[in-house]
Amino acid sequence: MPRIRLVTFDLDNTLWNVQTVIGNAERRLVGWLDDHAPAAAALYRRSEDINAMRIDLIAAQPQLAHDLSRLREEILGLLLRRAGYGSAEAERLAAQAFAAFLEARHEVEFFDGALDALAALSRRYVLGSLTNGNADPKKLKLDRYLTFSFCAADVGAMKPAPDLFRRALEHSGVHPYQAVHVGDHPIDDIAAAAKLGMHTLWVNGPAQQALRRTPAEAQATVEIERLDEVVDAIERIEGM
Repeated sequence: MPRIRLVTFDLDNTLWNVQTVIGNAERRLVGWLDDHAPAAAALYRRSEDINAMRIDLIAAQPQLAHDLSRLREEILGLLLRRAGYGSAEAERLAAQAFAAFLEARHEVEFFDGALDALAALSRRYVLGSLTNGNADPKKLKLDRYLTFSFCAADVGAMKPAPDLFRRALEHSGVHPYQAVHVGDHPIDDIAAAAKLGMHTLWVNGPAQQALRRTPAEAQATVEIERLDEVVDAIERIEGM
């Protein structure tokens, strides 16, 4: 039996550049609002108002902090009501606006080597994804490779809380030392998984370094720069 049985992947900034994706999705959303609710579009462009809405909503409903989809739709509903729409109409438009955003949110460009690595690893290990975000692997056709996918909204907590990692281990029936977590974030991915006793594979190439704001203070089992190194890196961990 292989020493490693489970490999979990972070998604945003590990498999694709999330800043590019969210930037495109935001533009799609604003365009939709311009066409269907121009008064709300004008309000949406005032980022200080959106930030204040986000803070107020999370203060009133703390569970929204780890459910990014619901939080965004709630913000849109509040925005539309402030723009003069009745509650029912605001709810309807918010759902449609969020759908436009979510469609664009799944128009990703995978980093080189990502899909090849997933395909190769899926033939040997159980694969899963663990994300704080709201990307749906099924919409990206990653369920060809992934046995399961959990997000922060599923467990009620965001990484670096241990909940997502524990859910993956329990779901797969493996011990932490039989699992590797692959991610870009030194705290949310690497330190958090290592704290539970999982092996860690830190994707820390130029793309990730350019996107990261958190200081690089991780102690990973193995560190790589490119996703085409993932398969060999897992084999190195197997041999340790």
